[in-house]
Amino acid sequence: MNDRSKSRSAARLAAVQALYQLEMEGTPLHLLLHEFHEHRLGATIEDVTYAEAEQNFFDDVVSGVDRRRAEIDGLISARLSSGWTLDRLDKPMRQILRAGTYELLARQDVATGTVISEYVDVAHTFYDKREAGFVNGLLDGVSKDVRK
Repeated sequence: MNDRSKSRSAARLAAVQALYQLEMEGTPLHLLLHEFHEHRLGATIEDVTYAEAEQNFFDDVVSGVDRRRAEIDGLISARLSSGWTLDRLDKPMRQILRAGTYELLARQDVATGTVISEYVDVAHTFYDKREAGFVNGLLDGVSKDVRK
């Protein structure tokens, strides 16, 4: 994996964490981005060093999900099984799916397979194999809706 791939992977994980914080605490977006720039991306916290993340990519994913949340949530909801709603999903899962859906919608410069694979990897950070498979299937479905 080259440096750019590593920094984008780190940006994706950080974006999911930032989106989780945004939903849980309602931190204004500009303050949240500033906090991550100054204190999280590439920082060492409690003896854990976080990888350097591509800051512009991180900002685009977090801001893009925030700006297009209704559209993104509609695309995700359309792919959930009957009787399931976005609110029934764990909060981290919602953020993984939102970030992945945003990339599929707005980042045509990133290959579909890369987006799906990267967010499956993010899912493995929080969940077991079953949930990562869910991320794979849902984002694959969304990709068929938004990419030709």
